[in-house]
Amino acid sequence: MLTRRRFLVSLPAFAAAAHAQRLPFHRKAPPPPPLPFVYFGTDTSKGLSKGIYQSRFNPATGQLSPPVLAATTPRPSFLALAPLVRGGSRFIYAVNAMNDASASVTTFSQDPKTGALQQIGQVPSGGAGPCYVSVDATGKSAYVANYPGGTFVSYRVEADGKLSQPVDRIDFHDAKFGHRGPNASRQDAPHVHSATISPDNRFVLACDLGSDSIAVFGIDPDPAKLTRGNPFLFHNERPGSGPRHVAFHPNGRWVYGICELDSTIDHYLWTTTRSTDTPLGMLVNTNFHISTLAADFPAGKSTAAEVAVSPDGNFVYASNRGEDTLVVFAVRPKDGALTFVQRIASGGKTPRHFCIDATGRWVLCGNQDSANVAVFRRDPGTGKLGGPIQTVNVDSPMYSLFA
Repeated sequence: MLTRRRFLVSLPAFAAAAHAQRLPFHRKAPPPPPLPFVYFGTDTSKGLSKGIYQSRFNPATGQLSPPVLAATTPRPSFLALAPLVRGGSRFIYAVNAMNDASASVTTFSQDPKTGALQQIGQVPSGGAGPCYVSVDATGKSAYVANYPGGTFVSYRVEADGKLSQPVDRIDFHDAKFGHRGPNASRQDAPHVHSATISPDNRFVLACDLGSDSIAVFGIDPDPAKLTRGNPFLFHNERPGSGPRHVAFHPNGRWVYGICELDSTIDHYLWTTTRSTDTPLGMLVNTNFHISTLAADFPAGKSTAAEVAVSPDGNFVYASNRGEDTLVVFAVRPKDGALTFVQRIASGGKTPRHFCIDATGRWVLCGNQDSANVAVFRRDPGTGKLGGPIQTVNVDSPMYSLFA
């Protein structure tokens, strides 16, 4: 028999049980993380493009949303994302690859909700035709390579994200940077093509296609100063190869350099001194190189463009303009040498740039002369690419950046 006293004693237990039964139905699932933005720098001189375009990317499906204009700016051929070190603000830097005095570097602030870009600053690039911009890991300095201008320039990143006027400007016409290569039509002058920061953030590597060399400068990020005097100058001993870009392996020891003119990838060893007064970073030639082209494809009808290492360090990827392919190589664990895995059509014409997403499951390839970006599925185990699973229209894409 349930008395009033027994009812009052048992009431809390009944209430707790009822609450426990209701709890799962009232618990709200956490909202999914926002889909990352992808920005596409384009060649505004060749078609209808107006500047930088943006999409949302779904890493679960590999799908891009239809690209929309994020910012109007001339020829943004290369983009760089600043690290999140300034109270949550995010800045993107774009080189404006004009071959005259209007060549510049533009700073944009990113709207974190819409992805829209607002121009907040612009400075001279220090030479004609800027083709590469990078930001050091502290977010305090930036570096720009000017291809036809043959110069290499450093900048301070100010507290508001804007770039200072050029701090150091290195002219590769100086004889100390070597002699021109044998390809008269492409190596008539120095052509600085990249500005790659080393993993320890102490050095920047500048490939000079015109002189078949890679210059290594020590950097001091706070004042954005480069080492003066004679930098370490590396040659792969293959005149006419035309070094374009380099990519570091996750182990920080191996470096892969893509050579534009002879369509090859070199394997180098990276070593540094511990000195803080006179830091020295050096590349050592392993005497290993491998062609990115099929054996029966005419070498003079294609030029290599981009090189990237997979996040796990097991594979290296390259693109060929002319053959219009993406090529996959496996990294040999014992010494870093490469073996061929796959060659796949790039999904369009002239694959200038491609990138691997943060999950390592997708590759985005911009085909400059067919006005599209193709999405490929990547198998992390084999390194092989499948697809394209999607192709979106982007006029004259030159660079793709996840942000």
